[in-house]
Amino acid sequence: MASYCRPRTVSEVLAALASAEGHGRILVGGTDLLVHLRKDPFAPTVIVDIKSVNDFPPAVEIGDEAVRFGPTARMSEISGDPFIADRLPALSASARVVGSIAIRNRATLIGNICNGSPAADTAPALLVYGSTVTVTGPGGERTMPLVDFFVGPGETRCGPDEIVIRVDVPIPDREHRSAFQRLTRRRGVDLATVSVAAGVDADGGIVLGLGCVGPTPLLTDASLPVDLSDPDAIEGAVEELVSIATPISDVRAARDYREAMVRVLAVRAVQAAAAPPEGMSS
Repeated sequence: MASYCRPRTVSEVLAALASAEGHGRILVGGTDLLVHLRKDPFAPTVIVDIKSVNDFPPAVEIGDEAVRFGPTARMSEISGDPFIADRLPALSASARVVGSIAIRNRATLIGNICNGSPAADTAPALLVYGSTVTVTGPGGERTMPLVDFFVGPGETRCGPDEIVIRVDVPIPDREHRSAFQRLTRRRGVDLATVSVAAGVDADGGIVLGLGCVGPTPLLTDASLPVDLSDPDAIEGAVEELVSIATPISDVRAARDYREAMVRVLAVRAVQAAAAPPEGMSS
């Protein structure tokens, strides 16, 4: 039986994790933790409830150059924020499809990435925007690109005695546009089968964030400038970019199906990102 503690400060959180000697688990939204607690290999000895920590960064803090998300930023807050919808539309869209309404009212952005799942809904969008992650622990704080944070399925660079303290998402300039596409078996109650976020810059360069087609969420290099009014040019660029995908077969989809659908969704995401904003003609 795991013990439970409810620290009030970050230092108390770190002390609780240290006392667990690698067997502590963080509780904030709990939408994944409560499922994992049923699995014997998980076997935490200490549950550290961080909902009352008073020296975390704010849940959502909009700055001049970046949006900062703290450990308590919930999906419903992110998907309902008009600034995020306007300037980070792929992130807003990805937060809006996480689970059900009840889950989005509990699930957190940082919890979503800390699970290290290749199917994390928000990861492709966060990757496209060049997000960074800051981890704090006994050795102090360290910040890294999100693309370096993921190690493998269920594995990240956040150690057992550390906690992710914030995620910073740079605000793109107005010429940058983005979109998100996801395929699932059942709307609202299943993990993604394939997911894609696309970012398009003013010169027609394309970058993609890919989910469920590798051991971690993937970030492509930027393409050469593409004529976004030419469907063949978009398809050619997408074909090259998604070549980094290495999908597997599992209970949600076969490898060949994922290989086909990541191309389809990537083209759709690029086309959606490149489309003129509502109320404007091309």
